[in-house]
Amino acid sequence: MRADFNKMSVSTQEDWQLIMNEQLGFIAGLPDRILAHMDLLNDDYGGFPVDRLQHCLQTAELAAEAGEDDEYVVCALLHDIGDTLGSTNHPDVAAAILQPFVSDANHWMVKHHGIFQGYNFFHYLGLDRNMRDNFNDSEYFEHTKRFVDLYDDPAFDATKPKLSLSLFEDQVRKVFSNPVNSMYKDAMKNAG
Repeated sequence: MRADFNKMSVSTQEDWQLIMNEQLGFIAGLPDRILAHMDLLNDDYGGFPVDRLQHCLQTAELAAEAGEDDEYVVCALLHDIGDTLGSTNHPDVAAAILQPFVSDANHWMVKHHGIFQGYNFFHYLGLDRNMRDNFNDSEYFEHTKRFVDLYDDPAFDATKPKLSLSLFEDQVRKVFSNPVNSMYKDAMKNAG
């Protein structure tokens, strides 16, 4: 079934009940779509020592081994998911995907990790490696610096055995099952 309107301004309560029921099913499939999209990073080296998927998996593994919670580990896993569609702004893409499901601290961390990682290489590109200092006043500065220093930076180890995306599938499903920061959160609860 589908709604029967040609402008949203003439839609009805019944239309939106139908749409929300369909939307809930679509949202339930989000973890599958995310995992499939992550697989696009497989064998995409871009000149790096490991492919983009292995970098993400290594980042998540380091975070998990250090005892970070599921939300943080999923942020570590997905921090570079935007490389395929947002090649010049990948942190923004990852942050937009994660924002409805994660804390403000973890959202900010993912959104700004590229600038913080830039401390390690921007000077080789003629950029200011201290660009991250523009964010010194953020309450999430140290949170993001720690993420890069402990997990993102050391996750380019070509000597490590290849990791499988299935290692983190349950955590992805768990985190993406509860949109805590969505403007539609209450509507989704009411429809479900």
